[in-house]
Amino acid sequence: MSEQKQQEFSLEALRSGDRAELARLVDAHSTQIYRLALKMLANNQDAEDVLQNTFMKAMQALPSFEGRSSLSTWLYRIAVNEALMIIRRQKPEVNVVEHGIDGVQSDYVPTQFVDWCCLPESELMSSEAKNHLDEAVQQLPEKLRIVFILRDIEKLSIRETSQMLELTESAVKTRLLRARLQLREQLSVYYGERLNEEELA
Repeated sequence: MSEQKQQEFSLEALRSGDRAELARLVDAHSTQIYRLALKMLANNQDAEDVLQNTFMKAMQALPSFEGRSSLSTWLYRIAVNEALMIIRRQKPEVNVVEHGIDGVQSDYVPTQFVDWCCLPESELMSSEAKNHLDEAVQQLPEKLRIVFILRDIEKLSIRETSQMLELTESAVKTRLLRARLQLREQLSVYYGERLNEEELA
């Protein structure tokens, strides 16, 4: 996200309840926030709730916003927290204490890797393959999934991701690596089957 977006809005106008300025803020960020929530929750209604609650809470908290991060990063952080609240309400088991570096299990080592470079591009970019990737992302542990979505799907920088999740940059990199490894293993199974089909055809 660009730091420039913060400069385009008047915090004074937003804090005073200026409807036009609020409308500009919503218009500028609603699509990104909704998309983020949908990726995290895989449910349209929940994503809509996150979007609405994000802006409601942002308006309530604006008087205490000090500008130490960009306005867009701050909004994303609120959205992530709102989405996490829904995830934990629906799936309380995700709060199980984990061990290892920065709270992520450290003994997981992916073992199945398939080189799918020989598959045709049409197979790699098919709607079925994209759906399988979405499913694989949803199956990642919560802490890994959120970092992967922010960094590799939403294209935030390591620094922005660390600020948003209030993690060290090292922790973000660790979680991102583990997420990519787990996804690669899951996709290796899928593409391995596709390769076998290609060889038998």
